[in-house]
Amino acid sequence: MNTKLTLSLDEIVIKEAKTLAKKKGKTLSGLIENYLKSLLEKKEINEDDISEKVMNLVGCIKPIDEELDYKKVVSDEIYKKYK
Repeated sequence: MNTKLTLSLDEIVIKEAKTLAKKKGKTLSGLIENYLKSLLEKKEINEDDISEKVMNLVGCIKPIDEELDYKKVVSDEIYKKYK
């Protein structure tokens, strides 16, 4: 059952979050719900050992394909940068 919730957030944060949600094809409510779910699922993590900046990144990075050769990717990117 969905329940309405009112939040007070910085206006800029709301605008950027709405833009992000739109890019992902989701609603802002859906984005926030997924974020909160991801936090609740990570109970085993000792949050005191992880900086706030890192905790804010939870869920925003896609997992790396296990067959991906990350050394080659890094090498290719360095080559592109200094080409």
